Amino acid sequence: MKKLLFGETKTEVSEVVLGLMRIAPGSQAKRLMEVGEVEELVHAALESGINMLDIADVYGRGACETLLGEVFARNDGLRDKVFLQSKCGIRKGVDGDITYYDFSKDYILSATDGILQRLQTDHLDCLLLHRPDALMEPEEIAEAFETLKSAGKVLNFGVSNCNPMILERLRRVLPMPLAADQMQLSCAFTPMIDAGVNVNMQNDASVMRDGGTLEYCAMNDITVQAWSSLQHGFFGGVFIGSDEYKELNKVLDRIAAEKNVTPAAVALAWILRYPSKMQAVIGTTNPAHVREAAAAQTFELTRKEWYEIYLSAGNTLP
Repeated sequence: MKKLLFGETKTEVSEVVLGLMRIAPGSQAKRLMEVGEVEELVHAALESGINMLDIADVYGRGACETLLGEVFARNDGLRDKVFLQSKCGIRKGVDGDITYYDFSKDYILSATDGILQRLQTDHLDCLLLHRPDALMEPEEIAEAFETLKSAGKVLNFGVSNCNPMILERLRRVLPMPLAADQMQLSCAFTPMIDAGVNVNMQNDASVMRDGGTLEYCAMNDITVQAWSSLQHGFFGGVFIGSDEYKELNKVLDRIAAEKNVTPAAVALAWILRYPSKMQAVIGTTNPAHVREAAAAQTFELTRKEWYEIYLSAGNTLP
């Protein structure tokens, strides 16, 4: 089963990441899961070779972290078996107030303390800044990161949804490398891929909307973590089995049958095939689906298979 070395600590982590956004209401979830259900989900991941968990303080307004913390509390040693990543920086409005982004030093420090308390742990293996703050001051972020690292509260640092210029601006100031950039990517959502294969063309696909994030991260040893890895659009729904993507599903089904895996595993393997440090974040709350997704780490698509999936999703090549 394939692994990658993550961040400054060079920790061996799985290519498939279990995202826990949907274990509590408010984050694309309809109900609060029981502690035992989340426990089963995490154990299913570990048993399948997935050792990295992704969560955020804004998910369920902290309820997701609290629930996971309860799982750790009643399972001695479980925390040490997982690579734990959370995110901060989104200040969710309450009572009709606005939601906004905040990368100030004071907020990063206080938010991280809240995360650790809810998760019932003394450290995060990785902390991501959650979406770009237009008013960010890199020097403040550097001070916050250094304070957290010196205190042993965070071991690795990264960002989400940041383009190369934002990454470069941060990297010029930060006293440590950026480990990851979490970006939306799936075989039914391919803007980062499209611009790279339609260079110098006069079509919509040639518009570089992200500034070349995949290429920049590959050149700077930054792991790209694909979120909504089985969805289309902006939380438009799962494309597996969708009538909107009949040709894509036809190809995924055929390749899945040939490799004795599920179509979802093939779709995740499509992300992992990009020749750089790639991870695919899954958001299922079904242990069986976790096990099926983990199979994406056991095989590699051929170049022809990768392009066939890309084209079947409605893309074209010049």
